[in-house]
Amino acid sequence: MGHTNWLNEEEMSAWIAFISAATLVDRELDQQLKEDMGLSHLQYQILMTLNRAESGAMRMTELAERIINSKSGLTYQIGQMEKAGLVTRRQCEWSKSGVLAEITPEGRATLERAAPGHVEAVREVLIDVLTPEERKAVADGLGRVRDRIAERKQGGTCW
Repeated sequence: MGHTNWLNEEEMSAWIAFISAATLVDRELDQQLKEDMGLSHLQYQILMTLNRAESGAMRMTELAERIINSKSGLTYQIGQMEKAGLVTRRQCEWSKSGVLAEITPEGRATLERAAPGHVEAVREVLIDVLTPEERKAVADGLGRVRDRIAERKQGGTCW
């Protein structure tokens, strides 16, 4: 077996702060959205991502990658959101086996109603806590982490 490059105190402190903060921020945002709108944080992310997509639709595979969720988890969420009238599913025009998720007018209206409270919560638990320099460092550092992982997972087709 090879040598393990253990984390030093500074590295361990950064790691623990990251995983604790990420978990707590997600919980706070999930709770706020559920209380205000009856949506989970993941469902809000789905609506936001579809709303920003050209034509309001996206391949399920690409959507799963963008919101960082499993295909089966996304399929479940889309099913629940479809029942609520927030999204629809349809076949990819270019692939008989592919499926697109599309935001509905009700989904757009729900997102519009949810956004102000969500932005306020994001500001309260993250943005306003950090200085502009810290926000830039967080965005730069975590952006590099995201890009490194994304490079390893290139590809994706309709499913």
